[in-house]
This record gives sequence, C-alpha cells and structure tokens, in this order.
Amino acid sequence: MRPTIILTTLLLMTLTAMAQAVDIWQGHPGHKRVEMTPYTVPGEGHRAVIVCPGGSYFWHDIDTEGHRVAQWLQQNGIAAFVLKYRVAGIPAFITHYRLLWRGNRYPDPQDDLLQALRYVRNHAQDYGINPDSVGAMGFSAGGHLVMSGAELFAPDERPAFVAPIYPVVTMTDDCVHKRSRRALLGDSRMGDQALRDSLSLERHVPADCPPVFLVNCQDDPIVDYRNSVLLDSALTAQGVPHLYLQYRTGGHGFGASDSKGTAECRQWRARFVQWLSTL
Repeated sequence: MRPTIILTTLLLMTLTAMAQAVDIWQGHPGHKRVEMTPYTVPGEGHRAVIVCPGGSYFWHDIDTEGHRVAQWLQQNGIAAFVLKYRVAGIPAFITHYRLLWRGNRYPDPQDDLLQALRYVRNHAQDYGINPDSVGAMGFSAGGHLVMSGAELFAPDERPAFVAPIYPVVTMTDDCVHKRSRRALLGDSRMGDQALRDSLSLERHVPADCPPVFLVNCQDDPIVDYRNSVLLDSALTAQGVPHLYLQYRTGGHGFGASDSKGTAECRQWRARFVQWLSTL
C-alpha cells in the first residue's frame, strides 16, 4: 500500500499546484487567457524562475519541461512559475490556415513572457520572492523564448538571468529548426528576411545581457547542436557572463526527467543550482 499512498499524495500535490494557476492577462481587455502556475517556497526573498516548456512554438511539453522542472526547482528552494505562453497550436501545424488568418505568432510568446515577468515582480511580496532576482528558464523553443527576452526586452524588464536548455537559436543559419521558425513567424511571413534576422539570437546579443546558463548535447536529433555553439560564440564575443555545458550524449527533450536522456546530461540540474548560487 505504501507506493500507492505515495503516488496518490504526489498526484494530489500536482493537482493542487495546477489548480492555483493564474491568468497573467487578467484585467487587460482584449487579451486571451494565458495561464501561469506558481510553485512557491516558504519564507521570503527567494530567487524565482519563470519556466517556459518547449514544443517548437506549436505546443507545450508541459510535464517534463514544465511542471517537473518547477517541482525540482521548488525542492531546491527556488520559486518557479510554469508559463503556458501562446503557441501556434495543432491546427496550425496540420494546416496552413495562417496564410489567411493571423493565428498565434510572434510576438505573442514574447509578450506573454514579458507580462509574466511583470506579474511575478508586481506580486513578489505575495510569493515571497526577490523582485530583482526573477529569471527565466526555457527548453528548445522555450529556450529561444527566454533568450529573446534577455536580448530584446528593455534593459529594466529583462530576466535577471536566463537558462536556455537545448535551445532553438537561429532563424537564418543552415542549422535552423524549421518547425519552430514556421510556428513563430507564421506561414504568411516565412519569406520575411528582416524578421528572420531580428529573431536570430546569435546576431543580437547585447553587451549588457544578463548572465546565461546554456546547455545542449552533441547528439541532439531535433535541434542541431550548432544552435548553442552559435549562441555561445556570440555571448563570448560580447563578454557576457555565461556557462556553456555541451554534453556528448543526452539527445533532446530530457527536461527534468530522471529517465529521459542520459546520466551524463542529467548532471545539468546540479550544475544549474551551483551556478545560480554564484550569481
């Protein structure tokens, strides 16, 4: 009976956390509901991380790259907020209806991340966090999202730190992840070279970029590992404080799982906690 009790308790904890989701756009007329789930830590003055799951900007890997990540951060004394930012959606993946109708596309996900940062900072006292220590962590396309926040937002609105994990980076280089590019740009803007350039993160790293924790694997079969190499080179050229961990094995999509990926790549979690403590 003991395993059953444990599983039931974990399920109830998860359902409780999900029931506490907030609408970050509540009170803003004209905005669709965008949910964010808080995982708070007792006490005050904690660091916080907005977690952005991957999914090629078409969907969300809300479990492995969302709630499990938040639970792991919470267990390490770091408040976490899982952001279900706007994505293109399955219909847009299956069809090309966005040739005729706008649908969700850039800058919708970026607007959601910016609003999430504002929301968390404005409610810092309610959540027991330090408003000056709110960072963002993203996976795959979510990694592109958090890194774009570090580069494209106004300096006083950027995350305090960012952790792009096996991120999509470029929209122009031959190692581009085409599915993410299509989802983010929208079918009607696929030929917009200026927009592609503006969202190629290796081209727009500012000298005052917040600290970056970057992770990927050489054997990634989804997002070419050279995306992170491009970003690392750009961060180095600008003198941005960052740590780049390139693992030999692990693939893609392991998030905070204890079974996905490899033992090698799963070391990233301990390294992140260690890195964060040095900031």
